[in-house]
Amino acid sequence: MDFTFGICVTKENKHLHPIIYNQIKNQKIPNKQIIFIGDIYDNLNKDWLCENLYDDYIHFDETQKTGWITKKKNLIVENAKYENIVLMHDYIVLENGWYEGFLKFGNDFQVCMNRVHNLDGKRNIDWLVYYQDYQLPNAEQLLPYDQEFSKIMYIPGFYWVAKKNVMQEFPLNENLIWGEAEDVEWSKRVRSKYKFTMNSHSAVKFLKQKEYVLNEMSKESLNLVKNFYNNYFGEQ
Repeated sequence: MDFTFGICVTKENKHLHPIIYNQIKNQKIPNKQIIFIGDIYDNLNKDWLCENLYDDYIHFDETQKTGWITKKKNLIVENAKYENIVLMHDYIVLENGWYEGFLKFGNDFQVCMNRVHNLDGKRNIDWLVYYQDYQLPNAEQLLPYDQEFSKIMYIPGFYWVAKKNVMQEFPLNENLIWGEAEDVEWSKRVRSKYKFTMNSHSAVKFLKQKEYVLNEMSKESLNLVKNFYNNYFGEQ
């Protein structure tokens, strides 16, 4: 399996970039491409080994539009060499065994999520439903990894894996910027055609603690979601 890693880089996280790069390198993926996109490396001191952290660097003028993350990710897709694209922000790192997990899982997916851990090791936002699509408390969004309800789910924008052809068919909406639910809008378009897939054999981790307040679903909540889903979309 071949992978393009498209990483949206920022000045405040540049100290994390060697960690991210080394963990990709340590996976020993035979064919990989690492793309950095941002505006932080052109004027760095040449003694800083930034050129060894990526295969391709896309300079992006941040003054065009603040938080234009949708444009950045579409440019990553445009420049990706391989069919499997990992779109990620520069505070996400692959955990050990990530690539082995994908070899075990296989290449039969369109849009894929992995387990996501916070800096403290606890589960973070990964495999979840969109609370506005069903009647449950906002805090209970995290699904068990063996459940899938794509038509009421969304993929969080800080990390996901997708086929290049899917991303070309469903580019991110460049009218939206970071913080305008661009990931929800994209997910709603994609899920109308494709199923989301969880590969729980592979995991990533935040390199800085994120204080999100989301809980795993109780059995009662999961049953409510199942009933809701079956009523609107038919039996699973």
